Amino acid sequence: MTKEQFSELMLQYEHLVYTVCFQLTRDAATAEDLTQETFLSAYLHRDKLPKGYERQWLGRIAANKAKDYLQSAWNRHAVLPGDEGMPPGLSPPAEEVALRKAGAAEAAQAIRSLKEPYLSVCRLCLLEEKSPEEAAMALGRPAKTVYTQLSRGKAMLRKQLERSDSNGHFPR
Repeated sequence: MTKEQFSELMLQYEHLVYTVCFQLTRDAATAEDLTQETFLSAYLHRDKLPKGYERQWLGRIAANKAKDYLQSAWNRHAVLPGDEGMPPGLSPPAEEVALRKAGAAEAAQAIRSLKEPYLSVCRLCLLEEKSPEEAAMALGRPAKTVYTQLSRGKAMLRKQLERSDSNGHFPR
C-alpha cells in the first residue's frame, strides 16, 4: 500500500476510528491521541491489512488501543493514605503524588538510578515525555514490552521516592 493510498484510507475512516476511541474512553483529548496512535500502528503494520476489511481492521486496532489505555489507567490508580473516601476518578495517580512530594530533581535522580531495561524506558517516557510507542520504536522493542517495563519502572520509582520521603533523604 502506498502512502497516498494510506492517506486516503485515513481520510475515509478517521471519523470511525475517533468515534470508537471516544465511545470507549469518553474523553475527547484521549480519543484524539488514540486515533493518532491507531493510524500510526496501522501504518507500521499496513502490510497485514486484509483487502476489503479495512473498516473492521482499523476499528479493531482502535478498540484495542482504547482498551489498552483504559487498562493502563486502571492499573495506575492506587489508593494512598487520605484518599480512601475519594472516588477512583478523582484521586490522583500514586506516581503523581509521589513525584510532587519528591520534587523534579529527586525524581530525575531516581529515574537515573534505575537499572536496565527500566532506565531507558523511564528516561524516554518520563524525562523526555515520549509516548510508549515512540520509546518502543527508539529502543527497538515491542510496545507491549515498553508498557510493561514502564509500569514496573514506575512502581520501583514509587518505592524509592516513598523511602526517600520517609527517611528525609534520597537513597543512593
